[in-house]
This record gives sequence, structure tokens and C-alpha cells, in this order.
Amino acid sequence: MASGQNGAPATQPARLLLVDDDPRAAAVIAEMLRGIWPEGLVVAHAQRLGDVERELLDHGATCVLLDLSQHQDDRLAALRHVRAAGPDVPIIVLSDHAGGEAGLWAVQDGAQDYLLKRELDRSLLSRAIRHAIERKRSEVELAHQALHDPLTGLPNRVLFLDRLGVALDRSRRTDSSVAVLFLDVDKFKLINDSRGHAAGDQLLVGLAGRLQEMLRPMDTMARLGGDEFTFLVEDLRSEREAILVAERLSHTAGLPIKIGSGETAITVSIGIALADGPSAAPEKVIGDADTAMYRAKRQGGSRFELFDESSRQRATERMALERALGRAVERAELRVHYQPRVSLTGETRLIGFEALLRWEHPQRGLITPAEFIAVAEDTGLILPIGEFVLEQALRDLERWRRSRPGMTISVNLSSRQLAQPGLIERLADAVAATGADPGNLCLEVTETTLELSPEPSVRILKALSELGFKLAIDDFGTGYSSLSRLKQLPVDTLKIHESFVTDLGRRPGEAAIVGAVVELGHALELSVVAEGVETDAQLAQLRDVGCDGAQGFLFGSPVTKAKIDALLEASAG
Repeated sequence: MASGQNGAPATQPARLLLVDDDPRAAAVIAEMLRGIWPEGLVVAHAQRLGDVERELLDHGATCVLLDLSQHQDDRLAALRHVRAAGPDVPIIVLSDHAGGEAGLWAVQDGAQDYLLKRELDRSLLSRAIRHAIERKRSEVELAHQALHDPLTGLPNRVLFLDRLGVALDRSRRTDSSVAVLFLDVDKFKLINDSRGHAAGDQLLVGLAGRLQEMLRPMDTMARLGGDEFTFLVEDLRSEREAILVAERLSHTAGLPIKIGSGETAITVSIGIALADGPSAAPEKVIGDADTAMYRAKRQGGSRFELFDESSRQRATERMALERALGRAVERAELRVHYQPRVSLTGETRLIGFEALLRWEHPQRGLITPAEFIAVAEDTGLILPIGEFVLEQALRDLERWRRSRPGMTISVNLSSRQLAQPGLIERLADAVAATGADPGNLCLEVTETTLELSPEPSVRILKALSELGFKLAIDDFGTGYSSLSRLKQLPVDTLKIHESFVTDLGRRPGEAAIVGAVVELGHALELSVVAEGVETDAQLAQLRDVGCDGAQGFLFGSPVTKAKIDALLEASAG
């Protein structure tokens, strides 16, 4: 039953500290409790309150017996002095004065029990000590739970805000700076959805332990929730020191983390905010760091950004965009446009379209996805938006099939859609509802999406292929796909990213790179389509290297389905 100062079980003898000005009291207590502790019992004695701190610091205590008989004039100060010296040590107040009011006062002010000295006996004192230890242990555990994250054991938001407030006060006295770093795991939602919450939790615990080890003892790391972590870094002399911390955090987070039987490499986005003067408030500093982190995410993630006033303006604009996009979904302001895709095998001929999203804003007119798709991904609006695009494309595909039986439509699947439970069933239901042929719908997935969760992605793509859908890897060349992984994927097409097409005919060597991709695709028995074709020179070089298809402004810009109807009718005539 013996415990250390923090109430944890231990094998050493129990140590009771009696705070009493009577030197004979310790001997009486020791005799009263003789033999009741299997591990042994030591009764120490402190005659003055000033001795308590040294006793607890040097030796610790299982329980403190505080005799307040000599402190009737200032009982509150005496009890608080002992509590401050040993905040995790249970306290039993002893007094010569009877009365329920005195006992209530002692317990309300932090004591675990109140006993009258004249009623003490072996059984009562032993029972009181054991109960006090258990009560204190429960109090400590509840206090820890209230201030710490249950998954990682890190401080939570409440404790972080408290420590940040203390740090800000201290920085004003010492003329040093305080920084808050806000860290978020890039695309964690996809990892959580595709591998399960247990795997996501394992990743967070491993990441938290790794990052905490690299901090100084004076710094604080907290988990605010989900995959969001904050860091309080004190005693800084310049923003450069905060940037160095961010660089170390980013590097350490990027090392492979063990999940289950394998390893996963992640990237993180970090926002940095320095307290900007004596009026800095904890919530504001955290909010500024959060704003800077979102700026890092919008720029592709795997980076850090330093907060400035322009960041706050961008954050305000982003919040307005989020609200407007939510209303756009509700008000059906989104439209599907189609860009022609042509075959380069033989004569150039129209073989299909890519479905591209547009936002018909009531004041600004048509807005391209470049302005709002990242917001849709972050907020989850990409899921209803993605379903809308798929359903619209399937309806148009079935209508156009009558005049052009071989016509195909390509639709991009976002990382969130690919990881969304029930995707296969929803696609099958949509095909059944529209009567479209799944073989005429090509689902495009970016190379970087596949890298985030390769094993689940392969399973989903195989299921889609079995349903009859055509599959393509979009933006090929922007990720790091290995040949072995490409061989596993049940895809039909590689789409070369437009950045490789832009300099065709202008920079030597670009044709060789594109030609290598074409050869790789053909070796894997895949068709290869080039994106972003705008000039005849680019088209000529794509033909020279044997590219199978192309799309871009050279063949037509994205247009409404009404214009596609007219185009198909004209070509049929």
C-alpha cells in the first residue's frame, strides 16, 4: 500500500510526515501505527512549517499529518503552505477543536480528511491515512485527465493555454520572445479513412513521442485534437530560432513511422507565430499560428510558414470562401463543363471529354477549381461535389452514347472520394440509375493520391476495374510511382502532366522525357495521353514520340454540355 510522493505504488516503507510543534507527537503516532503497514512505516517530524518543503523535497512522503492546533489564527495559510510544498501528497488535518465547520473548511481547502486529536486511535488513524491516499490518487488522476490528451498523454488545449499565458507574462519581464508552432499532418484524413482509426491513432502516438523527444525541457508540446499539435517555444531572441525549430520538427516528422507491420512516411505543415508585443493574448497567438499553418497547406503542404498581417487577411478571405462554397453547393451553383480529348493514332479525331468543374458565382461569374478545390478538400465539401460531377457525367454520357457509341468521359476522383466508405456501391447504383455503360467512364486518380495509401488504393481500383470502369493515373510525373507499383495497378491510361508538355518544341530534352514516359506506358500495355497541349509544335512532337492521345486548348477549351451537344450534332451531320 506504500506510495511515493505522487501516490504511485512502491515497495519502500510508507513515510508519514507529521507537522507539529510537539516533538513527542511523532513518537506517539509511530507507536499508534506500529505494524499496520506490511512494507514498514517511517514517521518523520517537522516542527515548523518552514521545514516541510525541505522534508518533502529530500525524502518525499506518503501522507502529511498537519496539526493545526498551533495555527488557529492562520489555518488557511498553514494548509496552503503544505499543499504548495507537496501538491500531490495527501493531507490529513489534526486539530484539538471540535465542530463540523472546521472539518468542512479543511476539506474544502484541499485536505483529504479532518480528525480530532483526542479521538485518534490505531484503527481510525490507519483507516484515515489509507482513504486519504486513495482519494488523493483519484484527484491527481482526474486532474491529469482534465488537462491531458487521453491518446498521447500530451497536454491538451486547456493546459497549453495556461502555460502559454505564463510564458507570455515571463517574456514581458525578460525581454525575450515566445513562439507558437502549429503542426498538422498532411492528408491525415486519407490515412485514417483508408487504413482505419487504429492505424491513425498509432501514427499519432508514434509522431507525438518522436517530436516530444526533440524539445527542450522548458518547451511544451500539446495535442489540440485530431492531427493538430502545438508547440510552445520560449526564450527566443529572433524569429530565425523559431524557424530552426520548425525545420527540425518537419525533418523529424518526415522519418518513416511504423504502423502495424509496415512503415509510413508522412509530411507535415507548420505555422509559426511570434508573440507580437506586450498585448499578445494566448488565443490570438495560437490563432495566428493556425492561420500560418493553413497557408502552408494551401501551398501544397510539407512546408512551414511564418505568420504576418497579410496571413490574417488571407484567413479572413478563406473563411468567406468556405461559407460561399457551402452556399454554392446548397444553391446548385456548380456546373460541369467538358474539354475534348482526341486520339493521335492516325488522323486526329474526337474520342471523348474530361468533365471539369466550374462554379457559376452570382457576382463573379465562372470560377475555376484552382480557386476553390483546396477549400472543398479541407472542408469535406469535395464529397457531395464529387458525387454531383459523377452523376452529371453519367447522365450526359448515356445521352451522348446514342449518337457516338464509343464516346468516353473522364472524371477525376479526389483522395477523399477514393477513401470514402461505400464508394464502390454508390458508383454501381449511379450506373444502374442512369443506364450508362461503365466501360465508357474513365475514373482518374492522381499519382500523389495513390502514394498516400498504396495498398487500400490498389484494392479499390481493382474493385472499380471489376465493375467495368476504365482507370487512369492523372498528373503522371508529379509523384514518385515505382515501376513495381505501376505493374500492380489495374489502370488503362497514363496522363502526362502538362508541365512536361509546356516546353515541348522550346527546350531540348523535353521530348526525350515525354518519349520515355510513352515508352514506359506502352511497355505496361497502357495508353498515354498528354495534357495541356496548346501549340502545333507540341502536337507534332507528341506524334513523333508515339503519344496515343491529347487534350488542351489546341483542341478546345472546357465548354457546357449544350455546346457539346451542338458539336456532336455538327460532326454527325
